[in-house]
Formats: sequence, structure tokens, C-alpha cells
Amino acid sequence: MPMHERIIPYLERAGLYHLARLNSQWFWLDEPLVSAFVERWRPETHTFHMPFGECTVTLQDVAFQLGLPVDGEAVSGCLGEFETYMEGGRPAWEWFEDLFGERPPPNKVKQMTVHFTWFHERFRVLPPDASEETVRIYARAYIMMLLSTQLFGDKSANWVHIRWLPFAANLDGMGRYSWGSAALAWLYRCMCRVANRNVTNLAGPLQLLQSWIFWRFPSLRPAGFEVFSFLLASRWSAYLPPNDGKEQRVIRYRLALDRLTARDIVWEPYSALDVLAVVHPEILTDEHSRMWRAVTALIYFAVIEWHQVDRVVPQLGGVQHIPEDALNVDWLHAKDGRGGDRWFPHYYQKWHEHWENRLDAVISIERVADPGPSADYLDWWYGEAQRFLSPGAAFADPRGTQIPPEAYQRGSSQVPRRSQLPDMPDNRRVERHRRVGTRDTGREWRWLHDAMQEDDAGGDARAEVDHRVRRANARRGRTPDDTQHAGGVSGTAATEAGGDTFTSRAYSQMPEFTPTMTMDLDDQLVSPRFYADFAELIGNDAGTSNVQFGGQSYQQQMPDVQMETGAYQPHMTEMHSQPHDYQGQYGVDLNVPAGSPLDTWFTMGGTPQSAFGLDPPRDDVGQEAARPTRVRRPARCGTGSHLLGDFHDVARDDRDG
Repeated sequence: MPMHERIIPYLERAGLYHLARLNSQWFWLDEPLVSAFVERWRPETHTFHMPFGECTVTLQDVAFQLGLPVDGEAVSGCLGEFETYMEGGRPAWEWFEDLFGERPPPNKVKQMTVHFTWFHERFRVLPPDASEETVRIYARAYIMMLLSTQLFGDKSANWVHIRWLPFAANLDGMGRYSWGSAALAWLYRCMCRVANRNVTNLAGPLQLLQSWIFWRFPSLRPAGFEVFSFLLASRWSAYLPPNDGKEQRVIRYRLALDRLTARDIVWEPYSALDVLAVVHPEILTDEHSRMWRAVTALIYFAVIEWHQVDRVVPQLGGVQHIPEDALNVDWLHAKDGRGGDRWFPHYYQKWHEHWENRLDAVISIERVADPGPSADYLDWWYGEAQRFLSPGAAFADPRGTQIPPEAYQRGSSQVPRRSQLPDMPDNRRVERHRRVGTRDTGREWRWLHDAMQEDDAGGDARAEVDHRVRRANARRGRTPDDTQHAGGVSGTAATEAGGDTFTSRAYSQMPEFTPTMTMDLDDQLVSPRFYADFAELIGNDAGTSNVQFGGQSYQQQMPDVQMETGAYQPHMTEMHSQPHDYQGQYGVDLNVPAGSPLDTWFTMGGTPQSAFGLDPPRDDVGQEAARPTRVRRPARCGTGSHLLGDFHDVARDDRDG
């Protein structure tokens, strides 16, 4: 959309005039280059992990590249239910009609968004004799288009969200917001999303990211772009990357990044005299420049990210020290506003308060003539980071672990004081990783299934093992006939919490003599019946000395484990009725916690020590020892369904030796 002269004053008061100057130029993205950098992005630290250390886009880069204000109020509010969360708020589409004079047609509306073609067709040309109120309407339309495309574009690419209505309603007050920190928060979030292997599209202010790469890494920038002005991102507006051989270019860029050293990055590109001569004086005022050194929250509605500038001190002219542990914001990464509208300043009150006290989060950095990583930092980084991504055959450089002499000359620096905030882990993710049947545990213990398949290669009756819980059966109610299946074993556990019923299938094909056991979760796991059922299951297998299975003969083998069964008696009020002599039937105490000497066989919970390494455990003569069978103990009622499948795992391993 063209920027008419009469709307420029409104853009200047909103702090968006410099950004609007980029709107007349089309930026082409070098996708292979950006993809190579995305591979090195770490959501835990919001930095790129390079061979020489860490680097990232900071508030300083946003100020110089896009000319946006980085100090001010957080860009937040609600997403559309203005009449509910805002004082004096009105229904969204009524408010929209008042601000723009009309409503878009239904075919241009999708939920809380308006197709950008409606704005383009309706407000592209300002009438020469337009009144001041008409100019304000056109200014609102231009600003909403500018924010939705240049700064906060999403992967839909052609829809304008009406979350901007409260801002467009008060054009004179838009200048008090920190548009720079909101844009950086959105770029961080988009980078964190695309770091997921299942995400293939990248959104956000990508012209900022590409310009940052070109300014920081001279060896990667295109030739012939020596003349620049403010905004600094406009330097590359005429760059047209090649459009063929993208896969090979990604490989070349990846190898180029692997070969970078600390000498190949320009730590302070904005300190050059020719750069200072063209930037706007407002960028250099202390009001904005002090925010470059703030280790604080970055807020954009439901998006909360962390400005960890203490990990990239050389970008601000200092010597990089060994950083403190990164703040865990996994819980915040799981929030994107899709779970229903709310008033985000209240929902994220602690983080908004931290932004309001952002001046307290400004760290002190001692500027030096030769900024860069210290020797201590490089020694730590070489041992901790994954520095190279190319295959070893393509990249073999013995200088990779040598600390350059200038790093020793820089000396060391003290860890700057910063505000301490508690970690915000995503407990749901942690819980998922703890459950049996996740993708991680499936990969970790896939060797067990493979070993069984190799052992049973001569039999044709075996079917493929299914380690997952079938979604089709996840909420199927149990019937009385579910206790017996012709050729399979299943365990069903029901819980009254929420009325859900879960079904866990351990193996699809099992021999006919294998019993089926079912149990409701409201049965006490510590009752005598629990141990009796388990003892009966193991006892039946133990009584079969030679079993024909899959066309092969298996001899029952049990480890020689000497235990004093009388040393432990479970504390149960029901034990006085009829004691069961079940612990003498097999040589293991079910109540021994993880880490006991029985780890060489199996444990009722925890993870065996052999699971923490990539290589299988070995015996004294260097041969691969038998791996333990991991059996989980349900910590909560919700995981009881996994226990039943584990019973069958134990029974089968007990039978097969």
C-alpha cells in the first residue's frame, strides 16, 4: 500500500514511520541461508550455537535495522473479546465498523481476521479532497496492514487480525508502546517453532533476520551492496538470491557455518563511523540504548520470550564469560493464545511486572577494544556445545579445539548481576516423557523388540509388536467379554476421574496358554489380591519348564537372586485375614525401589543405569550383556493402564528366559 503524505504524521506519532519506509521495497529471502541458521537455533537460550560461541538478534539490532522504539509499554491486551476484558470495550465488529466506516463482506472475514485484499482494495488510494477523519481511517488501515505484514506476519500470510483495533482507535497513543521488543518476541517465537522438526514454514520479521546475518557475517553477505542508509535493513532491498539448487546451497551454507571462527563475525557492526553518520539520533539516546543490555521478558500478547543478552556480551562490546544456566520457559513456549481469549496483562502478570521493572534488569558490561569470548568460555564451549553439523567426511579441521591467542589476551570478565526468576517448565511435556510408550522410550527400548523378532525369526505365527496405545480403543468401554481374547493379550484399566476408560494393548499375538489379567484402577495396588494375581501369573510361567513358542523350544531360566523374603512385609490392613505365601514363588521383591541390586534383571520403576548411555552394557569380558527389562510403576492413577501391559512384558520375558 502506498504511503500517502497525509498519513505520515500519524505514523511518526505511532513510532512506525521508519518501518513504513521499508514497506515500499520488496525483500527476497535467501531461504537456504536462513535454513542453515535455523538449524543452529536453540529455543532454550534463544541464541544461535556457532563453532565459536553464541550470537543472536537483540534489541540493539531491532533498533538499528528497523528503527523501532525498544522502550515503552508492552504490546499486549486481548485478542478480540474487547467487551469482556476492556473497560468501555465494545463487540469487535461493531468497533471495527465505527473505526473504518463499514464492515467487510462475509467472504473477506474468517473468525477474527480480515483478508488483506479488502484493505488493499478499499483503502489503497486516498482521495485528494479527503477530510481529516477520512485520513485517520486510511491511517488506521495502513497501520493494521503494516503490523500484520512487516512485523507480525504469520504463516497465513494474507489475513489481518483485529487484535489491533484498540491500538488503531488511539493513533496518538501508539507511540508509547515498545514495538521493537514485541517484534523481537515474535521473531524468537517463530524461530523456536520452526526449530521443531515437524514444522517446515517460518514466519515473522524475516527481513530483520536476513539483514542481521549480512551485517554480522561479511563472508555470507552478497557482493555489490556497499552503499547504505538508515534504515540499515534497506541496504539489501535489491538483493535477489538464486532460486535453484536450494538443497545443495543449504549444504554449502551449513559447511560454511561450521568453518566460522570468532574472527569471522563482526561483533559491533554499528560502532563504525559511517554507520553512526546515517542512523537517526533518537536511536542513540540513553532512553533506548540502555534497553539493549536488559536481560528481561519480551512480550507480544500471548507470546513471552526471554532477552538473554548476557550470553552474547561481545555483541555489546564486552568479553564473554561462562554464562549462567538459561531460564526454562518451556511452559511459556506452550502458550500461543489458541486456548481461548483472556486479558494477557493479568494472565502473565509476573512477566508484565518484570517488563515494567526492566531498568532493574539492565546488566553492566565493561567495554573493551577487542570484544569476543574469553579463553575460559571457549574451553567450556568446546566441551559442552555441538559445534559442527556437517558430516565428519565433509568437515575435518584439527584446529577446531585450539583456543586462539587473542582469547587469552582478552582476559576474563565477571558474571553480570541479573534478576533471578524461577524456571517455568512445561510439566505436561515432562510427564509425557516419563510415560511408557512415548516416542523417546520407544526408540530407547526398541532394541528389545528387535531382539525378540530376531530370536523368533523361524516362526511365522508372530505378528508385529505394537508398542503404542491405539487411539481407536482409548475410550472404548470394557465389556464382560473383554477378559479373554482368542490370540492376544490385553489389559484394561478404568478410572473414575473424568469418567474415561483407557485400553493398553501389549502384544498383538501371544501363545494360547498366556493368561489374561484385568484390573480396575480403584483396586488398591497394595492389596493382597494385587500380589496374588501377579504371583499366579509368574507362577504359571515358572511351572512350565519347556515351552514351545514360535516354532522354537525355550528353557525357563531365572537369575540366581538370593533374597530374604521375610525381611520385608507390606503394611496392609487386609493382611490379617488370610496371608498368602506369594513372595516365595519368585526371587524378587516387588517393592524394592529403582537402583537396587536387582537392576541387572528388572525393577518396578525408574530407569536402569544402562539406559542413560548410547552403547549397550557390557560384561567383564567386553561382550554385550543382557539389557534389563524396564517396568514402570504407576505414580498416579492415570498411568495405571501402562502397568498392565508391563505385566505381560515381564511374563513374556520370564517365559522366554
